Amino acid sequence: MSPTQLPDYGEVLAEVREVRRAGIVRLRELRLPVLTGMSAGPGEAGSAQPHFPSIERLLRTAVAGLGGGTLQEAAEYSLGLARGTRDWPPADRRRRAAQVYGVSVERFRKHQELMVLGQVAEQLVRGHTAASLPGDGDGHGHGHGAVAGDRAVRSPALGGPPRRLAAGHRPVTVLVGGREHRLTLHVHAADLLRDIDVVVSPSNTHFALPEPYKSSVAASLRRAGAVRDPAGRVVEDRIRDELRAWTDRYAPRGLPVAPGTVAVTGAGALQEQGIRHIHHAAVAVPRPGTNDYDVQPADVTRAVTRVFALLAGSPGRTSVCLPLMGAGRGGLAPADSLAALWSGVEAELARGGDWDVHLLVRRPERADLVAELLTHPEGGRA
Repeated sequence: MSPTQLPDYGEVLAEVREVRRAGIVRLRELRLPVLTGMSAGPGEAGSAQPHFPSIERLLRTAVAGLGGGTLQEAAEYSLGLARGTRDWPPADRRRRAAQVYGVSVERFRKHQELMVLGQVAEQLVRGHTAASLPGDGDGHGHGHGAVAGDRAVRSPALGGPPRRLAAGHRPVTVLVGGREHRLTLHVHAADLLRDIDVVVSPSNTHFALPEPYKSSVAASLRRAGAVRDPAGRVVEDRIRDELRAWTDRYAPRGLPVAPGTVAVTGAGALQEQGIRHIHHAAVAVPRPGTNDYDVQPADVTRAVTRVFALLAGSPGRTSVCLPLMGAGRGGLAPADSLAALWSGVEAELARGGDWDVHLLVRRPERADLVAELLTHPEGGRA
């Protein structure tokens, strides 16, 4: 990773979770390309020097920046950074971290652990971002400045001037059909979502899920929806299994579905976080002979419309979370993805739909763009 390349939060979190499973003592055995790039100093990119001592220092600095208390203590035990825990098995480290919060191991695994590791990942991203933006010393971030409700902090471990923590959840009020609607904009990875009836997962027209170690929304949801044993090993890949059952029943064998098709599955282990269903939206059409996809804005709108139709036919489901579909490997610009998505959402709200709508992005700068486009008189209501 070059000094100016900003790390992806989802990729950082995935590698932090990998360290938790293996422990510091096994760092040399792990493939951690993002943390390796973040830990490389000037002139060290591509160096033959072992990367694991630098990664350990990077993690210790990030954990020290959590500011003490139960959060830092639990992070130290979870990763094997506490004195004497380097060679502890993952189950023992998890048990000791659960004791810090005074909860059962199972409750800690399903709730506090993800929050703890997420905070470590945020500290890593924040530190790397600050180091990569030497001119950004006024504490106001990018683009439109700090959002209301952010608080200035100075990290004793990472140094530098006070910065603003980007809000993880931002209220956005839009005007549709003469009525105000309040949306919630989430700025974090998909697997951190809580208490939402339906989460939309972008998919390709074959409904082939990505491997769980990847950083996409679909991979994040698959990873979080898997059932694991106390040592963290996957025993049931529930979302994948349910999606395969759906395709076996409804899709022609070996053939793609029509773009805009939506498949409904349960949420697997994410039900413990209050997520009830996953709507897999087929918007990406594989390009033959390549690893690339094509996404048409009309197919995104079509999928969003179908999501709301399925919601209307399922009493008791009132909240839905939509990511920017096609804005990754699909090749759509974020503004174009939002415009296509918003066409479907706006039409539903304009006809009187009373839904609790959530939007999901992973980066604060993208959240700034979404909020600006939705609320700016010239560009908001795409």
